[in-house]
Amino acid sequence: MSHSPTQTDAVIIGAGPVGLFQVFELGLLEIKAHVIDSLPEIGGQCIELYPDKPIYDIPAIPVCTGRELTNNLLKQIQPFGAQFHLGQEVSKLELQADGRFLISTSKDNHFLTKTVFIAAGVGAFQPRTLNLDGIEAYEGKQVFYSVKHPEQFTGKKIAICGGGDAALDWALHFVDQAASVTLIHRRDDFKAAPASIAKMRELCNNKKMQLLIGQITGYEVNNDHIEKIVVKNIDGEDQKISVDDLLIFFGLSPKLGPIADWGLDIDRKQITVDTEKFQTSTPGIYAVGDINVYPGKKKLILSGFHEAALAAFAAAAYLNPEKHIQLQYTTTSPKLHKMLGVNPATFE
Repeated sequence: MSHSPTQTDAVIIGAGPVGLFQVFELGLLEIKAHVIDSLPEIGGQCIELYPDKPIYDIPAIPVCTGRELTNNLLKQIQPFGAQFHLGQEVSKLELQADGRFLISTSKDNHFLTKTVFIAAGVGAFQPRTLNLDGIEAYEGKQVFYSVKHPEQFTGKKIAICGGGDAALDWALHFVDQAASVTLIHRRDDFKAAPASIAKMRELCNNKKMQLLIGQITGYEVNNDHIEKIVVKNIDGEDQKISVDDLLIFFGLSPKLGPIADWGLDIDRKQITVDTEKFQTSTPGIYAVGDINVYPGKKKLILSGFHEAALAAFAAAAYLNPEKHIQLQYTTTSPKLHKMLGVNPATFE
């Protein structure tokens, strides 16, 4: 018999920037939250996909990396003592007779909550993998779908597959550090920043790196070690390239996973919401950030922040229908200053 569920006013599914800011907005309204995420660390796509890449469109922060944004948000929400439950997926969400929701996770944790905020980005996401027989045996050894430790590729012969920002950014990053860099893409057309594409072409012209248009169709192994990959070029000819490591950036395949079974209105893998409360088709369940869709929706972190604020006010009214929710400003409200543990006098 599993232990009795944790009772709470709010559960946030997703610990990316929008899920973190949701903690803050709920905290200002005195609503405590538990946060669940399928990834092992806090920060969502920001940390998983581009921890060290600069983000330029966060209001009042001219530039910050995904890691810095995450750390700043964690600092900002510290006063509210949210509890994080990482490395586990929400496997079940069931409406109870008393109107609360029973949430179960893949680690057999259970929560009985009055409100739910789905801030799950594009869903629990997995990288699109290289479709070659037996290649999974080399994952994390010679085949990588993300770069966690860039230094491990110093002096190596690396092949990078893909045509997006991640592939080009890492190709440009490793040009001076790896023994050789070969960029492989199925066509001579890249979906990346124009400056990166131009730089890559210049490096190829100067023989600093190589571009191959084609697809990996096989690999050769010696002593349980990939030694060469086979690339079929656009003329249908096979080329063999010696490699130490293979970096694959085919993008992420978002999996809505169990969310698809929660009885919410879904449009093309996104959850439909209204733009007043960012409520789903089930009262008490809100969806914020990239997971939601409404007319005019733009997938920007700053839009998610705005959605989180309105969802928090909607939830406060839902939790206490008889109470008038007053909009208080963090600049002037002594009550909020106390909650945030700040003394504005020190700024004068």
